[in-house]
Amino acid sequence: MQLRKKHAVRLIISAIIVIGFSQLTTSCLSFRISEKKAYKYFEGAPLQPKIHKMEVDGHHMNYADIGSDTLPTVIFFHGAPGGWNAFIDFMANPELQQFVRWIYVDRPGYGYSEYGKPVTSLERQAQLVKPILESVKESKTILVGHSLGGSVIARIAMDYPDLVDGLILVGGSIDPEMEKDEWYRYVMRTALGRLLLPGSFWSTNEEIFFLKEELEEMIPGWEKIQVPVTVIQGVEDALVPKENANFAERMLDPRYVDVWLEEGVNHFIPWNRPDLIEKAIFKHVKAFNDSQNISAY
Repeated sequence: MQLRKKHAVRLIISAIIVIGFSQLTTSCLSFRISEKKAYKYFEGAPLQPKIHKMEVDGHHMNYADIGSDTLPTVIFFHGAPGGWNAFIDFMANPELQQFVRWIYVDRPGYGYSEYGKPVTSLERQAQLVKPILESVKESKTILVGHSLGGSVIARIAMDYPDLVDGLILVGGSIDPEMEKDEWYRYVMRTALGRLLLPGSFWSTNEEIFFLKEELEEMIPGWEKIQVPVTVIQGVEDALVPKENANFAERMLDPRYVDVWLEEGVNHFIPWNRPDLIEKAIFKHVKAFNDSQNISAY
């Protein structure tokens, strides 16, 4: 009887959470930006982004790029929830544009890549972005993944090693043992949750619900990653524990992995400590071409 009461309380609390989310559903909770607003953001800037729509195996993918195709390419993969515009300040920085070309991807189920229709298989996500990587295969390519985006770029490097020259995991969710079985995610997957949750949160819940088994499936693939990997991990990260960085250090060849454990840093590194990501990017770029004048980084 006591267990039933606890279960009922959990259901009620979950319903309140879900309904609360629904009441807050606004454009900001969609975590996406329209083409019009994106171009407005860059109005008057010397370089303008290009927004692309690509169909891959019947799935519509959306991404943006800016910069010269003669430069090394950095491709950003956002977390959950998120959208390509999560990194828009990097794209708009004229100093950074001198050294790299940027590509920003709306991952499947987010932004304008079939919003609210998640792809929970990391293998499938890698397949869907493969054509984007193939389009820049003539340049050196660095993948940057924040949070669950870190899981995605690790899978891409395992499956398509010839298309990747470096990885930067930023608070990356990669250790299956760190994935918790959170009871409220079951309730959020009900018909009520599907009805009331914003599409971005529905995609997030679905991805996280299956993430542990997806990461377990990837364990044999870590030895396939034979490119430089920088792991940026906040010690104070309450969402993705620092043990994920320890996992990367265990699983990757020590010749390639460089772990940065940052004291006093939380999960929101792209916004709170973008300098760390910039530093990592230019470390990789400098390794590609030591003659580049990037000493400031």
